[in-house]
Amino acid sequence: APTTKNISELAEVQVNAEVKEKTAGEGENAFTYKYIEVEGEEYRVGASVLKQLKAHLEANPKITKVKVTKEGTGMNTAYTVIPLGN
Repeated sequence: APTTKNISELAEVQVNAEVKEKTAGEGENAFTYKYIEVEGEEYRVGASVLKQLKAHLEANPKITKVKVTKEGTGMNTAYTVIPLGN
């Protein structure tokens, strides 16, 4: 099975990338996550990333690409979405 990477590993992300959803694990351990696919690899997209992206697009619908940076680990992970020109 392919390993899901983190969206922050990409140098840039097209804002029109299709966000897909997948459930992993079974029974009580099952969880659902959202991801985009780039060149056959899956990159997980956190809820905070989608929320920030939506806010950026509302402020400037012309944005075509963003960069996602990540700080911290585990439950303390924080993501920042940075618009990259038009």
